[in-house]
Amino acid sequence: MSNIRLHDPFSLEPIGDVMQGMLRALRGSADSGMPFKVDVSESDKAYTVVAEIPGAKKEDIQVAVERGTVMISAKVERASETKEGERVIRRERYAGTMQRAFTLDSNIDEGSVDASYEDGVLKVVLPKKEATPQQRITIR
Repeated sequence: MSNIRLHDPFSLEPIGDVMQGMLRALRGSADSGMPFKVDVSESDKAYTVVAEIPGAKKEDIQVAVERGTVMISAKVERASETKEGERVIRRERYAGTMQRAFTLDSNIDEGSVDASYEDGVLKVVLPKKEATPQQRITIR
């Protein structure tokens, strides 16, 4: 009884590799980038962005902030470790360029952004600027 498997008629497992190959062929040699998971939280003083970027080296990650838009990009390379007489049966790990961009409020202090990367997790702290009081304009 332990060898009974439930059949899922909507599973794409058997054709998953074929579909991925077709998508790569349609996309051509240009790599559009595989998105990675991002959490964004907000406090009174800052936004905190936590991104999972496994397999990337710290030097291959770029973070840019301009007018409230945060752009994170990373390059992940897969080492080829096939031994003589060995063949790859399945390959699911991603290699290439990944990027994410999103917009936050424009009151980010771009000069004080702090970023750290450890154990495949990027943490970016985006301090908020002091809000300037709204000026009242006198009409002549």
